[in-house]
Amino acid sequence: MTHDAQPKASHFIAGDYIEDTEGDPIDVIYSATGETIARLHAATPAIVEKALASAKAAQTDWAAMSGTERGRVLRRAADILRERNRDLSVLETLDTGKPLSETLVADAASGADALEYFGGLAGSLTGEHVQLPGGDFVYTMRRPLGVCVGIGAWNYPTQIACWKAAPALACGNTMVFKPSETTPLCTLKVAEILMEAGAPAGAFNVVQGYGPVGAALTTDARVAKVSLTGSVPTGRKVYAAAAEGIKHVTMELGGKSPILVFDDADVEAAVSGAIVGNFYSSGQICSNGTRVFVQPGIKEAFLKRLTERLGDAVIGDPMDEATTFGPMVSERQLGIVQGYIAKGIEEGARLVTGGRRIDRPGWYLEPTVFADVTDRMTIAREEIFGPVMSVLDFTDEAEGIERANATEFGLAAGVFTRDLARAHRVVGQLDAGSLYINAYNLTPVEAPFGGVKASGVGRENSKEAIHHYSEVRSVYVAVNPAEAPY
Repeated sequence: MTHDAQPKASHFIAGDYIEDTEGDPIDVIYSATGETIARLHAATPAIVEKALASAKAAQTDWAAMSGTERGRVLRRAADILRERNRDLSVLETLDTGKPLSETLVADAASGADALEYFGGLAGSLTGEHVQLPGGDFVYTMRRPLGVCVGIGAWNYPTQIACWKAAPALACGNTMVFKPSETTPLCTLKVAEILMEAGAPAGAFNVVQGYGPVGAALTTDARVAKVSLTGSVPTGRKVYAAAAEGIKHVTMELGGKSPILVFDDADVEAAVSGAIVGNFYSSGQICSNGTRVFVQPGIKEAFLKRLTERLGDAVIGDPMDEATTFGPMVSERQLGIVQGYIAKGIEEGARLVTGGRRIDRPGWYLEPTVFADVTDRMTIAREEIFGPVMSVLDFTDEAEGIERANATEFGLAAGVFTRDLARAHRVVGQLDAGSLYINAYNLTPVEAPFGGVKASGVGRENSKEAIHHYSEVRSVYVAVNPAEAPY
């Protein structure tokens, strides 16, 4: 990593780094070794105030620029992210523990895609003309919401910051972003790059902190919108706090997503989908397909091939590009997942492979597969957020759909089959926001991403995101004399 690749201070406000050591310490721990690699500080009330005031002050001028001008800034930022992809990927690996082989292609690159996409869209954001009988007409104006707050999760710090910043800034809003205290480094570089690309000071600010900082941001009267990526319990709290102030919200929450593998599926493709849907990022992805329903005719072949291919996972130093499977993000998360594995064994699921902590420094856990899992088992109901797959048996389409939908969650769902009529028929009945046919966990910026039921509200990415960062005002224009009944 080059000399200036590490952030210079805890917060980024009004176009520059700022430190306040009065705030609670936040130790950044590299999960591959357990070493502390940086110490940051949570935002004090003075820092929170500075960030919100800075975002509020910048918003009017930023909104007054043409969409094309704002788009140019976002596009430049995308170019800089791509130019610095390696440094940013190394920082992402230090922040999260995800292997460099993954971060080089999935993180800053995805962030750049979002900035480029919304940069391209920014100049096209217009209202419409509605003609009325008799000559009167209505025209609409699309307006930014104002100051937006982004609250990030720890699994994709760079990507989440860009997924929120890009549509927010494209629409003429400004943002104060609070990353997860577990992975606080990467978002600071996103802020730095946006300034370098020409965003005005205060357009995108980063403050660090724990829950109280998030609460202070969420409840501030200057904030028009809150966008959270996190767990359902956190989502409930933030949603309720935002509702108090009648604020706009986007909630990207958890899941317990199903993948249905039919007898006629291509075994290699189904196993690939299940691996990507359970073990990428060591299983720490909200949309993961952790309930894999497999028909009896293909079950043994599926489990056999899955076990063989998991044996090919290269578990090791995340900075080695040959490594394909890294540690959990934190010791706490490792402990949570170990608890679920113990529960799975205790409740009678069959441990097919894995299940043990790996004897090396850092928080490594073997990729773990349970078979003969039933719907009532804890591992089939609760989001684990680790490398644990539950394989369940199912007999036919109707049963598969009913059981797949029998959950409070609804983020994603997948179907593997060679029968495309069935594939479309089944996905049409699955209660999820992101649906996959013979693929899993692909999230191009052009496609809307988000959940139904307890998995969230609103959509990120695609043109849909524009509706969540702007509001429409309508203007009635009379060309005829005004009338009144008396």
